[in-house]
Amino acid sequence: MITPSQDNCKITTAIVSDPNPPANVRSSPQVTATNLLGTLSNGTFLTVTEEQNGWFKINSPVEGWVAKSITESSCSEITERINFSPNGTSARVKGRIIGGGSHEYLLKASAGQTLTLSVSEGALPFVFIPNDPNRQTELTGGGHYTGLDNWSGTLPTTGDYQIVLDSNFRGFTYEFLVEVK
Repeated sequence: MITPSQDNCKITTAIVSDPNPPANVRSSPQVTATNLLGTLSNGTFLTVTEEQNGWFKINSPVEGWVAKSITESSCSEITERINFSPNGTSARVKGRIIGGGSHEYLLKASAGQTLTLSVSEGALPFVFIPNDPNRQTELTGGGHYTGLDNWSGTLPTTGDYQIVLDSNFRGFTYEFLVEVK
């Protein structure tokens, strides 16, 4: 199973998920008797501008600080490599984008091989050919815009294919099987 790592993670959006709601918003990243600004309901989307010692500085829907531990968040931008197990031809990829962002997976494959993507949750990823820095050649015919939950095609060239999931608003959970034969 391939899941995004948290190395060099930049979080720009979080969702309030307090086990004892409502969540407190504070004027500084600490709990004191005098720094409570207000509260937020579970499910509220937060715009995160900074992270400090287990706290998120937010500027929307209000300005202040919220404990990271009472939120759900994900890295906005990630790049991970898909590696198959020895003698394997497939891998399951799973993750979640909260808010806007892009999760990119690199897959080394050869010209003439067949790539198959089977989505069990979320959107069909975009597949871009190797050495295509401006992402001009996409193989699925539109990724999640197609409404499809699977795609298969013969690869035109050898190199690192970019398998990309994008969110520009609320985000989504995803899981798909990638297979190369």
